[in-house]
Amino acid sequence: MFQGDILTLTSRDGFAQLEFDTPGSPVNVFSRKAIEEFSRALDVLEQAELSGLMIVSGKDSFLAGADINEFSAVFSSGADAIAEHLTPNIKNFERLQALPFATVAVINKLALGGGLELALACDYRIADTAARIGLPETRLGIIPGWGGTVRLPRVAGLDTALEWIASGKEAKASEGLKTHVLDAVVELDQLRDCALALLQRCALGEMDYELRRLQKTQPLKLNQVESGLAFESAKALIGHQAGRHYPAPLAALAAIREGATKSAAEAARAELAYFIEVAKTDTAKALSGLFIADQVVSKKARAWKAQASVKTAKLAVVGAGIMGGGIACQSALKGLPVVLKDINQQGIDLGLKEAAKVLGRRVDKGKMSAAGMAEALTRIQATLNYQPLGSADVTVEAVVENSGVKKAVLAEVEAQLPETAVLSSNTSTISITELATALKRPEQFCGLHFFNPVHAMPLVEVIRGAKTSDDTVARAVECATALGKKAIVVNDCAGFLVNRVLFAYFAGFAALLDDGVDFTHIDAVMVRWGWPMGPAHLLDVVGLDTAEHAEVTMAEAFPERMGRAQPSPTARLYKAGLLGQKGGKGFYCYTKDKRGRPQKTVNEDAMQLLHATSASQLDDDMIVLRMMAPLVNELCRTLQDDIVGSVSEADMAMIYGLGFPAHRGGVLRWVDSVGVRQFCENLSALSQCGPLYQAEPMLLELAENGASFYAQAENSPATDAAH
Repeated sequence: MFQGDILTLTSRDGFAQLEFDTPGSPVNVFSRKAIEEFSRALDVLEQAELSGLMIVSGKDSFLAGADINEFSAVFSSGADAIAEHLTPNIKNFERLQALPFATVAVINKLALGGGLELALACDYRIADTAARIGLPETRLGIIPGWGGTVRLPRVAGLDTALEWIASGKEAKASEGLKTHVLDAVVELDQLRDCALALLQRCALGEMDYELRRLQKTQPLKLNQVESGLAFESAKALIGHQAGRHYPAPLAALAAIREGATKSAAEAARAELAYFIEVAKTDTAKALSGLFIADQVVSKKARAWKAQASVKTAKLAVVGAGIMGGGIACQSALKGLPVVLKDINQQGIDLGLKEAAKVLGRRVDKGKMSAAGMAEALTRIQATLNYQPLGSADVTVEAVVENSGVKKAVLAEVEAQLPETAVLSSNTSTISITELATALKRPEQFCGLHFFNPVHAMPLVEVIRGAKTSDDTVARAVECATALGKKAIVVNDCAGFLVNRVLFAYFAGFAALLDDGVDFTHIDAVMVRWGWPMGPAHLLDVVGLDTAEHAEVTMAEAFPERMGRAQPSPTARLYKAGLLGQKGGKGFYCYTKDKRGRPQKTVNEDAMQLLHATSASQLDDDMIVLRMMAPLVNELCRTLQDDIVGSVSEADMAMIYGLGFPAHRGGVLRWVDSVGVRQFCENLSALSQCGPLYQAEPMLLELAENGASFYAQAENSPATDAAH
C-alpha cells in the first residue's frame, strides 16, 4: 500500500500493518524523514477500505522517540522553527486518532517519548512482558510535544500523568497495565496475533473504540476542588524534586493544568506553547547536548566491545575493602560471577558486608526481592587463596593506593592467572605504565578505575598504559559495559582524566582558602551553582588522608600548577588528625540521623586552623570563576595532551565521574555558553592568581577565531585517545 525508506504499509484480509524500520540504525526514531513518510502513509490509510490497523516495529524495540540530533539544532532557531518542527507530527497523530477503523500499537521492548505518544494516539496498546514505556522528555529539559500531556491524563488519569511526565520515569509493562496505559501484556511471540485478534473484535463491534476516542478529546472529568488540590500539591512536590535549575517538570504540570478543562485541540495548543517556552532555555540546550554526547561515548564503547577477543564470563577482584566489595557487588548484581580475594578474613568480611549493604538498600527500595539479593550474593566467591583466580577472564586489583604494594600484588596475581587473562588496577592516580614495569605481560595490563560508591557512579576509566594492547583495552571496555558502566578510554598520566581535573579544581579551592575565604560560603555558592556538594564537603567524602596523598602525587606530576610552597589546607587538616566523613570530623563534623545517614555541621576547629575570615571579600560569580577556571584549563590540557579523545568524552567524564551539573551541559559546553572569548577575558582579570588561571593555548586559539568547543568538534575528524 505504501513503501518508504523507513515505513512500510501492507494489508491482508482487510487489516493493515504499518511497520517502522529505520535502515542503518539500532532503534527507530521520529526523524524528519520518518515524520514525512508517516504523513504519506496516513494519506493512503485515510482513503483505504480497511477494518483495522496495527503499528509495529521491524527492530527489537518499538520507538525511542524523536531524533534528538535534529531537535537540538532546532532549539537554537527560535519559536517559529520549533513550532514548525513539531506541527507535522502533531497533525499526524490527530489524523491517526481519527482514522475510520480501530488502531493498535504493538509495543516490543521500548516505547519512549514520541514512541509512547504515537501509541497513545492509537485506540489500544499491547506490549510484551519485558517492555518499558514512558515520557522521559523532562530529563532532556523539555516536555512532551506531540500530545503526551494531552492524551496521557485522559487515558491513565491525572495522578499517573503527573508522576510519569514530571519525573520522566520509565515504567515496566506491568505498571503500564495497572495504570491502563496498556490494554494487554503478552509474551513477545504473541504480540501480533493478540493485536490482530483485538482488531477483529473491534471490526465485529465487540469493542467500542469510538468511546475511547471520545474520552481522549474531552476535558478531564475533575471538579474544581479536586483539580485545585491535585495541582497545587503536585506543584509543591514537583518543584521541590526538580530544583531551581530544571524548569521542564513544572512546565509540564502547567501544560496539563491549562489543558485539563479544555478540548484536546485546545490542550494541544497549550502544550505547544509550553514546549516552545522550555525548548528555548539554556537547560534544554544543555541536556539535549548531553544526550548527544552520551551517544558519542556509547558508540565508542560499542566499537571497542565489538573488537574484544574474549567476553568476560568471570571476574576476579583482589583486595576486598570498600571499593573491592563494591566492584564485586556490581558484578554479582549484573549476573557476572566474581571471585573476591583478600589476604585476611577481616578484609573478606568488610567486602561482603559492603556488598550486602548495597543490595539490601535495593531490597528496601523495592528494586530487588530478598530472593534476588540472596541469589546475587551467591555469585560472589570469597577466598583467601589465589587458586580460584585461575578461571577469571579479567582481574581487578583494588588494594591500598601505594605504588610499591600494588606492584608486589600485581606481580603475584599475574603469576596465578591464565596467560590469556586481562589484569587491571583500580588505582586512582598511580601511572599504569609505571605499575606495568612489575609485570611479565604488560600488554595485557590496563587501568580499570571505578568511582566510589561503585553502585552509584556510572563511569569507569579504562586507562591505556604505554604497552597496553588494543585487545586488552577492548576486553576492559567489554567488561566495564557488562557491569553496566559507562566506559571511557583514556591515556596514562598522573590522575588520568577525572582526578587530574578534579585536583586542579581542589587547587582552586585551596587558593581561595589561602585568601581567607570561608569554606562554608564556597560550598554554598557551588551548590547553588549546581554541584551536588561543595568542594570542602567533597574532600571530606573522599577522605582527607586520600586527598592529601593524591595532592602530593599531582604536585609531583604537575609542579608548576599544583605544587605549593606551603602545606595545603587539606594537608593541614589531615596533619591535625582530621580524616573527613569516615573519621567523623574534617571540614565538617558528622553524626548519623535515625536512618543512619550522615548529617554535617561546621567544624569550628577547621575554621580556626584555616583562619577563615570573610565570606564577603568576593562575590559569588568570582568564587565560581576562581573554582571553575583551573578545572576548565586542566580539562583543556587533557585534550591537548591526548589523554582523552574528544570534547564529548571529556564532558561526559565530568558528568559521570564528578557529578558536574548536568543542566550546564558539561564543562566545555558551559564555556561555550559563556563564550570562549568572554571566558578568556574573565581569566585575564585573574592573572595575578598564578599558573592555574593562565588560559590554555586551546582556549586562546578558539577565542581568537571566534569559535567554540562543540563547533570545532563537529567540524573536525573524530579522534580517539586509545590510538
